[in-house]
Amino acid sequence: MKKLLISASCQTGSVRSHNEDMVLVAEEFIRNRTYSSEFAIDGDSRFAVALADGLGGCNAGEVASLETLTNLRFFVSDMPKGLDVNGIEALMNDWLESVNLIISSKGHVDSSLFNMGTTLVAMICYDGRFFIVSCGDSRLYRLRDGELAQLTADHSLKAITGDAVHSCVVTNCIGANISRSWLDFIDMSDEIHRGDIYMMCSDGLNDMLPDFEIRQLLLSGKGDADTLCAAAIEAGGYDNVSVCVIRII
Repeated sequence: MKKLLISASCQTGSVRSHNEDMVLVAEEFIRNRTYSSEFAIDGDSRFAVALADGLGGCNAGEVASLETLTNLRFFVSDMPKGLDVNGIEALMNDWLESVNLIISSKGHVDSSLFNMGTTLVAMICYDGRFFIVSCGDSRLYRLRDGELAQLTADHSLKAITGDAVHSCVVTNCIGANISRSWLDFIDMSDEIHRGDIYMMCSDGLNDMLPDFEIRQLLLSGKGDADTLCAAAIEAGGYDNVSVCVIRII
């Protein structure tokens, strides 16, 4: 039986006036605080660990991130048993269409919420199997045998055109009246090994810290989520910064 040691931290940073990020760990919503827990995984385990970065250039990013993670929490717990990989991916795409409609409709009812949007990166445990979904430029990394690798792709203008373009311009997200959004879906069921460290983050971390420094912090044994957030804030903290670290033991 595998166990997950999870730490999460979601902070406003040094410049922004409020926090539009949010982290979900099973049933816990984390914003402007830290959290840690341990989970034992068996064939009936079902929950999501997810991070949403509300879009700062749009209205009410904090509402979009909360709405998305609240919806995801209940969706995962209500998924039917016995799904194969294709069935899980199809259901996740249905969920994306549904949550986009929910966020869009709220914006049409309340003008203060119009055009709100968010990124999403999540590790979903479905009956003891693991899947990654991502939409936007929030990232998931894996540290294995001392090597740090980014497992998700950035859906951003910066990824298309290079480092000269600011990373906050996303080409895919949830909400924000985007014409078409999509989920990258990765089956990780056979890829989760004891000793692995998985880390998801908003761009408030990776814009402040290069990968080699993130790797050093994770390898140091002091690289919990709060330590990583503190390092990003010390480096400038120009954006909200959220981190979730998942250690497989």
